[in-house]
Amino acid sequence: MNVFIWILFFLATFCFMEFMAWFTHKYVMHGFLWSLHKDHHHKHHTSWWERNDVFFVFYAVISMSCIILHDPISFWVGKPIGFGILAYGIAYFIVHDIFIHQRFKVFRNINHWYAKGLRRAHKIHHKNIGKQQGECFGMLLVPFKYFKK
Repeated sequence: MNVFIWILFFLATFCFMEFMAWFTHKYVMHGFLWSLHKDHHHKHHTSWWERNDVFFVFYAVISMSCIILHDPISFWVGKPIGFGILAYGIAYFIVHDIFIHQRFKVFRNINHWYAKGLRRAHKIHHKNIGKQQGECFGMLLVPFKYFKK
């Protein structure tokens, strides 16, 4: 039973992170912390590191804190929540940074309708290079209008 509850919290956290990614992107990255996110839209830098990567570090610290502060009695959900955030971060990095933005030159020839829809939605988001009207989607819940077979 305990394992089932851990898996439930892990999966719930992973799914909740999709909402957090959307919310953070729309209201924080394209809001009061645009100064950190704008270099993701304006490639005026030569470094592999972007100021935008600070958001990745922020969620990594939260994830590690939950795992480290885990206590079987008082904070038993620390590990499933921490690992749920970690799993979402890994999935997001693979989809967003590797697959869509090609930070590493792999997954270039994927020709699946879902993959094409993700890339299409992300390109539309990046067409607007300003702070305002930054239409954004998560990596799982992309509107079906971007999926064309």
